[in-house]
Amino acid sequence: MPFKQLNGVRLYYQVKGSGIPIIFIHPPLLTCSNFLYQTQQLSDEFEVITFDIRGHGLSEASEEPLTFSLIANDVINLLDFLKVKRCYICGYSTGGTIALEAMLTYPDRFFGGILISAMSEVSDFKLKRRIMMAVGLTSIRAKSFLAYVITRGNADMKPTFKQLYKEAKRGNVKNIKQYYRATLSYNCSSKLKYIQSPQLLIYGDQDKGFFKYANILHKELPNNEIHFLEGKTHQIPTKSALHMNQLITDWIENHQIELCKQNEEIAHLDFCNMIKESENGLDNFH
Repeated sequence: MPFKQLNGVRLYYQVKGSGIPIIFIHPPLLTCSNFLYQTQQLSDEFEVITFDIRGHGLSEASEEPLTFSLIANDVINLLDFLKVKRCYICGYSTGGTIALEAMLTYPDRFFGGILISAMSEVSDFKLKRRIMMAVGLTSIRAKSFLAYVITRGNADMKPTFKQLYKEAKRGNVKNIKQYYRATLSYNCSSKLKYIQSPQLLIYGDQDKGFFKYANILHKELPNNEIHFLEGKTHQIPTKSALHMNQLITDWIENHQIELCKQNEEIAHLDFCNMIKESENGLDNFH
């Protein structure tokens, strides 16, 4: 199993496939196993990078309290170790908030973001109550029960549930609690305008509690494309994997075509400027 000591903690990670890299970020309690279908289906065209956030799954527990900036820094350290200069970043649910923090702090490291059922803040009572309940369950060490509820909700079939549940139970209660708590206080909505890279937003059209957060991201991110998947709720990576993965594939391919066009235009402009400078130099010579 691949592990790497990064930023004072031993992280578990996986890399599969080759091509343009995509790194995936999971929410509290869950692990990189939540992106099983993305690893299987996208690695034919892309380099898929997943990892367990410190204190989750197979990664070592963290003595340093988990914050979004700490996790974003772990992402960068892992990319440095893997010699990935630039990639796409995909975050699911609270993992999407980590992706936003990473893009705000390290904008030059990402081609763009893929935000699945994501939010830039937690500002409605219902979601706050759900997160506080999760914090409470970690406080009374009912981790197995919490893991059962969360992984059952994310599983599309029994074998998937067994794998997700097994990995979730390995997490460190203290770190899971810190990750949940960080969600309650973090808010980057006013900074979204600074994320200039393209963003793909994917939500379920039955995930009504997250419509508010979808609207915030769609309104405030300067360059984004939004999709609502028909008949789907929150748990898109596992329960609507084929649709999600196809959207990601098409979107990245389109974005790469645009990048190529831009690079060609820049190269042409540079060439024209070089010719003009040469002509000016010859005029001055005569």
